[in-house]
Amino acid sequence: MTNQEPQRIVTVPTKSVGISILLTILFGPLGMFYSTILGAIIMCLISLFVSAFTLGLSLLIIWPICITWGAVATNPYNKEILSGANRF
Repeated sequence: MTNQEPQRIVTVPTKSVGISILLTILFGPLGMFYSTILGAIIMCLISLFVSAFTLGLSLLIIWPICITWGAVATNPYNKEILSGANRF
């Protein structure tokens, strides 16, 4: 008799570009946590540092960057999930 390990199937949902855009429009860098954690941390730090010196006016530039970065970051995640790449 052969001892075979049972096959495990793990399902992970893909991330929506639309939801990513909506979250970053509403919450800025905090909304990026949906699509990219590292990007969200970077943009939160940049936002805090730069907006302190510009009295918040820099958010007019930072906010659209966050929206774009959040939307673009969902594609590599979805490609990895859909390709069936093993993470473990």
